[in-house]
This record gives sequence, structure tokens and C-alpha cells, in this order.
Amino acid sequence: MEQQQKQMVAPPEQLSRLADPCVMVVFGGTGDLNKRKLIPALYNLVSGQLLSPHFAIVGIGRTAMTTDEFRSRIDLDIKEFATRPLDPEQWKRLLSQIYYLVGDAQDPATYARLRDLLLQIDKDHGTHGNYLYYLATAPDLFSAVVQQLGAAGLAEENDGHWRRVIIEKPFGRDLESAKVLNHDINQVLAERQIYRIDHYLGKETVQNILVFRFSNGIFEPIWNRRYIDHVQITVAETVGVEGRGGYYESSGALRDMVPNHIFQLITLTTMEPPISFDADAVRDEQAKILRAIQPLSPEDVLNRTVRGQYGEGMVDGERAPGYRSEPRVAPESATETFVALKLLIDNWRWADVPFYVRTGKRLPERVSEVAIGFRRAPFVLFRKTPVERLTPNELVIRIQPDEGISLRFGAKIPGPLVRLGAVKMNFAYADYFGSTPSTGYERLLYDCMVGDATLFQRADMVEAGWSVVAPILDVWKALPPRRFPNYAAGTWGPKEAHDLLERDGRHWRTIDQ
Repeated sequence: MEQQQKQMVAPPEQLSRLADPCVMVVFGGTGDLNKRKLIPALYNLVSGQLLSPHFAIVGIGRTAMTTDEFRSRIDLDIKEFATRPLDPEQWKRLLSQIYYLVGDAQDPATYARLRDLLLQIDKDHGTHGNYLYYLATAPDLFSAVVQQLGAAGLAEENDGHWRRVIIEKPFGRDLESAKVLNHDINQVLAERQIYRIDHYLGKETVQNILVFRFSNGIFEPIWNRRYIDHVQITVAETVGVEGRGGYYESSGALRDMVPNHIFQLITLTTMEPPISFDADAVRDEQAKILRAIQPLSPEDVLNRTVRGQYGEGMVDGERAPGYRSEPRVAPESATETFVALKLLIDNWRWADVPFYVRTGKRLPERVSEVAIGFRRAPFVLFRKTPVERLTPNELVIRIQPDEGISLRFGAKIPGPLVRLGAVKMNFAYADYFGSTPSTGYERLLYDCMVGDATLFQRADMVEAGWSVVAPILDVWKALPPRRFPNYAAGTWGPKEAHDLLERDGRHWRTIDQ
């Protein structure tokens, strides 16, 4: 027994390892992402003893300031955006490792100065010549930055040094642009150097989908078309476009959410068991799912997709303006702020199981979840009882805001008659594991520093995702919406979204957390 217990305890080096020594270069260093997410995430890695002491940050921006001025600005920002109390010594040490470089991301001179600064930082901080470039810039600069890195020799890997590039979404705005972007950056970088980030995958509950599915023997055998009736995925936000009207006008809900966040949830929910948790083993199975999603014909787009745009309404007891009244939004805008889809996966496990997806702005609840609806049990046993119908079992994986998992099943109501009530078994992460202060970027930054690309999209996955939405984009472009706005802020989208399920004899589940 004692021997068994010893075998169950992993040695410390297997539980965690320090991230590799490196310099993290943030293009867009003066932007919101850096101060709100990246710097607080790096501090959390320091607190968790996961960040190498041989580490430094270089912020690059067009605003003229010195490194000392940049550090002063970051020092103020962290007090607002830190997710945990600051340890003065730890923060002071990290702050001393932050540098600033004034420069235009499209100017070759910027990269010459960057090269000199990186060589000096290597000497001062022992960062071993490993460089991680984070592209927190406008999407139209992605290709230019990578090309400039290549021209300056800053992307070359030699003498055991690594060079990696994190690219924010959106990765392209359609299939053709995604292919062009992949081609352009592959001229400079090998696929192993490219980390296409989706911050959604930094959430513990998203990562837990695989662990939940493949570590529990009671669920994996029933995770298929024989037992599952349908799947619903909801990613809802109560906020509007929050001053990002200019970006949203060129994007819309479909481009903004479906090829990345939504498809990541679908692939993790439906993929076959990989042979290991190695990056390519997992991503191979995800890519298979994306390629198996049934292509939509123009007629399918008309019957199985819904778009909406919010008008005036009430959110959290306050009047909310319509989308067309938001700053930098056209008065007659045809941009969708809500999308609902019915998708089918053509493979042996999921044939004929519909996947209903909805995402949108200005909805009643902020919630992201995957709801698995199981097939109803046979009713024959209950024909001569007061029971009128059986409620199907439902498993809900809550991703945010209250991370957890719940299972609904039927139980007998106490009394002399056979009456059934729906009850829930509810697991909340905070109750079992406590709450871990997080920005959602800690795991992703750490994985990039250790070279684990499991949670990052590969080129073929990006293109497969855009291939699925391409027919929708084409039809919606050819047929402008007839009546926008078509749902009030604070409601669950247009009537057509409810009709999408009712035609199949189903309905959207009531979000009750």
C-alpha cells in the first residue's frame, strides 16, 4: 500500500517547470491588451514561480517616451488591472525587467534598434537569445511585422536559440485572406514558430473539456449519436460594442466569434481521443472535426443560419442604445451583432446530431456554455402513472462566469404517487479548487515559452474554420438583411433564432446558471 502511494505522487519536476529564459517583445506595447492582460498575466506567472528569472519585456509603440516613463505608466496600470494583491518585491523585480522602444512597426530602422536592444538585454538578464514576439497590433500589420522580423534576421533560429511569434485574432477576415496571411508568414517562419492565439482557450473550463471527457469512464461511452440528441453552444454578452464600432463594422458577430471561439468549443467537445496530449496529436483530431462539418449550400444558409442586430432595449435595468446609435457605426449598418447556426458533423460518432450555436451582443446574460442534450428514455414504464412526460438528461459545461459542470436527471418526488421532478448535481470550480486569480493569458503565455502549441491554432485549422463560414459570408453579402434591427437589447435574439430549433421540435435551453 505504501509503495502504491509513493507511485501516485509525481516528482516535483513532473508537476511543473520554469518557463524558458526569454525576452517577450510586444508590438503594440502601449495598447490596452498589454496593460490589461499581458502584464498582469506575467505577474501572475511570477507569483506562481513559473516565470524564469532570466526574463525581460520590450514594449514597442509609436508614442515617444523613455523606458523609465513606460515603467511609471505600467506601474500605475497594474494597480488597476492586477488580478491579485501585489507583492512589492516581486513586482519591483518584474518592473525592472521592462523596457520600451519607440518605433513604427513598418519601419526597418525600428528592427535595427530592436536587434541592438535585444543583444544588450541578453547580456544584462541572461535571456539566452530566446525571443517571443507578441503581435498586439491591428490585423493588417501582422504580415508586415513578420516580414520585417525576417528581413532583420530576428526570426532565425540558430545555436539552440528559439524565435516564436504569437498572432492575435482575427487571423484573416475570410478564407482567401487567411490563406494569403498563412502564405506570407510561412515565407519567414516555420509552422512550429507560429502561435495563433485564441484567449478563449486560456480558460480553465475550456481546457477541462478534454479532461472531463477522456478521464471519466462513465461519460466517454455515451458521448456519441446513440445517446446524445443534440448539443447547444451559447456564447452571450450583455455588453454592446464598447467603443469598438469601427472594428465591429468590418467584422460582425460571425467573423468575430465563430471561426475561433465557437469552433474551438465544438472541436474540443466532439473530437476523437488523441493518442496523447502532444500538440499535433490534439490538433490533428480538432482539424478532422472542422473538415467533417457539413458544408452549407446557399439553401442551407437560408434555412440553417440566423443573423440579428440589436435595437434599443433594457439591459440590467438600464436603457441601452441600439447598435446603429453606437459610436463609429453607420446609421443604416447591416452588420450582424447576433448569429445562430445549425451545424452537422459528418462522421461516425456525430452523424445526424445537430449542433445549435448562438452568440451575440446585448443579450440578457453574460454566459458561455456547452449543453449536451441526451436522448429521452422510453416512456413505456410510466404509461399508467401520473407522469405525463420524461425530461431528458442534460449535461452543462459552464465556461463563464460561474465555471462548473451540472447534470440534470429525473428523481421521484416523495409521496405515495409516482411523480417525477428534475434535479441537478452541480459542481462549481470555486467550491472545490478555490478561485485562482487569472487574466486567461497565463497558460497561453507559459505554453509559448515552453514550446507547447496544443492550445494554439495550426494553419490548416484556421483555413478549415474559414471554409465552413465562407458560404454564409457569401450568401449574407449577396442578400442584405431585410429588417435590422430585429431584436431588442436585453433579449435572446431575433424570433428566427427560436424558430431554428422549434422546426426540429426543440428549444433553446433556459439559461439559469
